[in-house]
Amino acid sequence: MTNEEIELVKTSWAKVLPISEKAAELFYGKLFELNPEFKKLFPEDMVGQGRKLMAMINTAVNSLDNLSEVIPSVEASGARHVGYGVKDEDYDTVGEALIWTLEQGLGEAFTDEVKGAWVTTYTILADTMKGAAAKVAA
Repeated sequence: MTNEEIELVKTSWAKVLPISEKAAELFYGKLFELNPEFKKLFPEDMVGQGRKLMAMINTAVNSLDNLSEVIPSVEASGARHVGYGVKDEDYDTVGEALIWTLEQGLGEAFTDEVKGAWVTTYTILADTMKGAAAKVAA
């Protein structure tokens, strides 16, 4: 990632944080709309799940300057997701829901550059998770 991409993700995320509960609600609503089967993978308490999601994204965003700090936990998460039945293609659906959510939350501030920076960020993290999942499944 470039320094500019990191800065775009961090500054746009700072605008999402104040509405993080609503953002989580939008994210999971879109995710379940895109693939209703995903609903069975999550607990009844979606408010708590949403808080976990926002905390995880916040940690990742705050670690973009030094991704090596979070790679072990991202890999562990990818390995855990194998047990949930998550497949590689499912990461595309999650990415689509995330980008849509950011667009809803940021409105006009969700420029092409911001979108590109988020796509890059998500791709790095998702590819890391998929790589760890492949090792577990092998």
